[in-house]
Amino acid sequence: MSVEKNDIDRLYERGALCQLDIHFVRFLTGLAGRDDAELTLAAALVSSYTGCGHVCLDLACVEGMELLPKDQDGDRVVSPGLSVWTKKLRSSPVVGTCGEYRPLILDDSARLYLYRYWDYQEKLANLIRCRVTCGSKCVDLDLLKEGLTRLFPCRTEKIDWQKVAAFTALTRNFSVISGGPGTGKTTTVAGILALLLEQAGSKRLRIVLVAPTGKAAARLQEAIKHAKEHIDCTEAIKKAIPEEASTIHRLLGTVHGSPYFRHDYKNPLLVDVVVVDEASMVDLALMSKLVQALPVNACIILFGDKDQLASVEAGAVLGDICDTGNMHGLSVGFCRDLKKVAGYEMDQHLKREDETGIHDCLVQLQKSYRFGSDSGIGAVSRAVNKGDSDRAVTLLADNRYQDISWKDLPRADFLCRSIRDTVTGAFRNYLSATDIPEAFELFDRFRILCALRKGPFGAVALNSLVEQVLRQEKLIVPDKRWYAGRPVMIARNDYDLRLFNGDIGLILPDSATGYELRAFFTAQDGHLRKFHPLRLPEHETVYAMTVHKSQGSEFESLLLLLPDRDSPVLTRELIYTGITRARKSVEIWGVESVLRTALSRRIERMSGLRDALWAGGRD
Repeated sequence: MSVEKNDIDRLYERGALCQLDIHFVRFLTGLAGRDDAELTLAAALVSSYTGCGHVCLDLACVEGMELLPKDQDGDRVVSPGLSVWTKKLRSSPVVGTCGEYRPLILDDSARLYLYRYWDYQEKLANLIRCRVTCGSKCVDLDLLKEGLTRLFPCRTEKIDWQKVAAFTALTRNFSVISGGPGTGKTTTVAGILALLLEQAGSKRLRIVLVAPTGKAAARLQEAIKHAKEHIDCTEAIKKAIPEEASTIHRLLGTVHGSPYFRHDYKNPLLVDVVVVDEASMVDLALMSKLVQALPVNACIILFGDKDQLASVEAGAVLGDICDTGNMHGLSVGFCRDLKKVAGYEMDQHLKREDETGIHDCLVQLQKSYRFGSDSGIGAVSRAVNKGDSDRAVTLLADNRYQDISWKDLPRADFLCRSIRDTVTGAFRNYLSATDIPEAFELFDRFRILCALRKGPFGAVALNSLVEQVLRQEKLIVPDKRWYAGRPVMIARNDYDLRLFNGDIGLILPDSATGYELRAFFTAQDGHLRKFHPLRLPEHETVYAMTVHKSQGSEFESLLLLLPDRDSPVLTRELIYTGITRARKSVEIWGVESVLRTALSRRIERMSGLRDALWAGGRD
């Protein structure tokens, strides 16, 4: 079926495209000097898909797709066939092939990119491949063997994957350590840093710790500070392990009002080792810019949970690097060296016959030290990860575990009444605290997580309901916009105030100003920062928050609220991320059919990074 020129207008009118997509189409057709229907549709879709988190538009996945069903006139919008579409696009002056400088890039696999995203992907893939193919680093194997034995003492006859991760990071310039909550990622990284410093000897090693958000950086900083006190190394090595962590933006040097950073490939960072925490949250553009700004011989260690939600912006970088969903063995050479240093004999099914490659740079930590065999959070999250809805529903329904439970979702008009006891019990203590640090500590013990932002079961509605309950219980007096105890989350970066998207503060009386209300935030060093509420950038109330916004956070307990009907954003990654934000207990309210549908759906983001790294390298 052919594409009509007015199809774009119809897609916009029906809400399938936004105004930005239309502006991009007009800009591109103006550059092209002609108004081809196939080009305008492709331009609109690639703009729309990128806005939804995809790196590109895979034309093979959308060819012949019904973009709009029949309307009252009997017309519908269907995308063209692949051969016709690609032929038309390749004839356009605004569409180039890989390596050309054109607004749109169409690769050999019929993936269409905005140029900047193709460029981010290409540079990141090349830099990772370069580090992977350069082979093993030159290390003192005897010193490494002794260090691994000392820092990762044998606790079991089985393979200690923390020790394998340390061996990998020490022998390669690029490594990824993935694992769920409580699998010892930070402990492993602290041991790795000690081993790297021991290998360096008297040579100064420049190590930086970074994370995508201020909250994640603060957690990393605290975790490393705690972990290094318990590792078996000299005081000099402990002292040399850095405690300060920063955001990636701060490390690269944000240029106000610009998408560029002070540090790039022309002005690289003076570092030897970069450790990136919460790597699943890092989008393609930021990861590419970070890696480009590193010296070619710098060691990169990514760690995070590949099964969590992907980044809010375009890309699923950690998942693409790990080739999530596929199993990979280790090369014979890697296994031979590992046995020589760590003493482990890998099972035959974990070996592969080809040469070393990216598969030798990835380690999945297996054992959870937080969620043991008696943990419902651990059992349910594993079932969710596998998409095993029958097991997940059974575990939630039979009340076998004390730390996770299920409740049928009440009707929207009964929700306020249903959450009353939960809300008053969870928030009463922090609202009555007289000490500001104590108020923060008590507030962070509990949170309501919502799958959606809008709708009767979304975060916006829940925040209003919580305020209503707390007002009725006389715990708050929200007669004005600002009131004592109001929790706020920053929604837009303010580089002048150094307040960033996702930062959470509390509105509390300030004794230094005659008990006028101020917005207090905790800095990375633990000190309190305060601002007049009117100075705050865009923000929102945050008794409840979306699961997406909760990434990088942990709470003692939480209420996970699912909507009463299916939504495309409901995926097993979202459910898994929500459940694993809790350390001690989770209560899930939902509809069983909605949960089952969510667990059958995975996040699938169109990208060429996975193929660029893994082409020809899968078992």
